[in-house]
Amino acid sequence: MKKLSLLIVLAAAVSAPAWAATKTATLSVPGMTCAACPITVKTALSKVPGVEKTQILFNQRKAIVTYDDSKTSVAGLTKATTDAGYPSTPVR
Repeated sequence: MKKLSLLIVLAAAVSAPAWAATKTATLSVPGMTCAACPITVKTALSKVPGVEKTQILFNQRKAIVTYDDSKTSVAGLTKATTDAGYPSTPVR
């Protein structure tokens, strides 16, 4: 019985990363007004653990971010841009 319990716990621990999902969030970043702004926003987002890809749409004042939802969240992404001086909000 102990071996079965141990096997179940071990199997759950090994398969836990399978529960994580790659997600994409679009953020509105209205404060991006100059040529350097997108670089700053992209750099801030790329430093967030779990961010896999960031695309900046300067003309639309948006950032499209692909991330691992087991490592960060939309709140973590918006915090990163806000901390860099560019408050953002998720686009629905």
